[in-house]
Amino acid sequence: MKARIIITILITSLAFSGCKKTLDLNPLDQISTDNFYKSKGDFDKSLAAVYASLQSEDFSVGMGFRDCLTDNGYQQFNSGSVNDIVQGNLNPTTGGYETSLYNNSYSGIARINIFLKYLGGYTGSDISENDKKTYEAEVRFIRGFYYFQLYSIYGDVPLVLEPLTLENQQQPKVASAQILSQIVTDLDYSIANLNTSPYYSNGGHAASSSAKALKARVLLFAAFGDNGQPDRSILTEVKDLCLDVMKQYKLSPNYEDNFRDATQRNNNEIIFSVNFLAPNNTTPWDMYYGDWVAASPLKNFINDFECTDGLPYGVSPLTDTANPFNNRDPRLKKTVFVDFVDFGNGKTHRPSNPRPTGYGVMKFLDPSNLPFGFSTLSQQDAVILRLGEVLLMYAEAQNEISGPDQTVYNAVKDIRDRVGMPAFPAGYNQDQMRQRIRHERRIELAFEGLRHYDLIRWHIAGEVLNKVKDSPVSYHFEDKFYRWPIPQTEIDKSGGVLTQNKNY
Repeated sequence: MKARIIITILITSLAFSGCKKTLDLNPLDQISTDNFYKSKGDFDKSLAAVYASLQSEDFSVGMGFRDCLTDNGYQQFNSGSVNDIVQGNLNPTTGGYETSLYNNSYSGIARINIFLKYLGGYTGSDISENDKKTYEAEVRFIRGFYYFQLYSIYGDVPLVLEPLTLENQQQPKVASAQILSQIVTDLDYSIANLNTSPYYSNGGHAASSSAKALKARVLLFAAFGDNGQPDRSILTEVKDLCLDVMKQYKLSPNYEDNFRDATQRNNNEIIFSVNFLAPNNTTPWDMYYGDWVAASPLKNFINDFECTDGLPYGVSPLTDTANPFNNRDPRLKKTVFVDFVDFGNGKTHRPSNPRPTGYGVMKFLDPSNLPFGFSTLSQQDAVILRLGEVLLMYAEAQNEISGPDQTVYNAVKDIRDRVGMPAFPAGYNQDQMRQRIRHERRIELAFEGLRHYDLIRWHIAGEVLNKVKDSPVSYHFEDKFYRWPIPQTEIDKSGGVLTQNKNY
């Protein structure tokens, strides 16, 4: 799955590096964009560069750090300025994620817009009209992903759909509803024109089902608006999208198979991933999480894992305070390690860095890469969309629409069956099921970068985060943080065209 896209990235990074510098009209050390697109092979290289833009830490190996913006974890190195943000020091000059999510999204969008411009003007006979539609659908899927980052975090942002020049480089914001409309338009085009075979048999290229799953995530976020009250008409579309995707995928037999290199290939659960291939295209999963302990799970997160009887830890008669990982949801040991990494059978690793909470993230580590350190060539893919999330999106949407019918119970049961956890008891009302689904999302999708989206869309970030007392840093969340400020550097460069979000 990896090789077909990844193999050309190093070549492409040279041929396509001008995309990030749209105003360098004819740089002497690079191939001019105008002179590059001469054959189908050139578009293939550029397409690889578009996919490669997703390898930015923000969207791949750093996904676990995004959970450190929440009640799940602590980032001892303050990567992405997460500690500043959770302490309430979020302003237009905070930097870290506040700047990089904005800049990396627009950098990726710039590549895509340049690609689309030259694809639209290409008349060579080696690219059929059908191939053109597929190319366009792939990059518009990725553009939809980037605009979702901007929409969900900043709200009103510039809508840029063509390459920027000296004449049009200063772009004003548009309403977030217009950004959402463009995301849906891009993803609908992708759904209609991408390969209908599942992602795992599509050579690493996005499939129609990838676009459906992403659209479901986008609409699930949008459905809760600015007050956390769900729009059932939007959720009906989420439900239908999830049902379509569920027909093509199966849960991997083992939870950890989704995150380890050898079992990611042709994995029937993975719907889209950011691909890596050693030795020249690696990413530091094992070093960051297994040796540096860059993300440290918090005790309140550990305590949220149920006992094996399905009852809360501390309530269940199976609670073992002397050995708190005993008799617990098996996902706990698959997600978290205590003090040092232990895969069993003598396969261990003692981190070179402190463990500030006593815990580290086990989820993304691969025993085949031991020992972990600077020389480790980790090539685990970053799983962006998988069936586990789709089942939970379906359960949430259907519960909000119709209450906890049997299909809601079944969707969650499938996920819990995989790890041997009991099904939910019968007789839940809608609110009880809502709380259990939200809990299940926290456990199943931990450190996959989705907890922050959830707290924001449910509009409970203040309620949850201001109660966190077990982190090395103090939490402070204000209502204005539901929308982040535009980076001040971008405001300054715009000459007054780009205005700041309110309250900043």
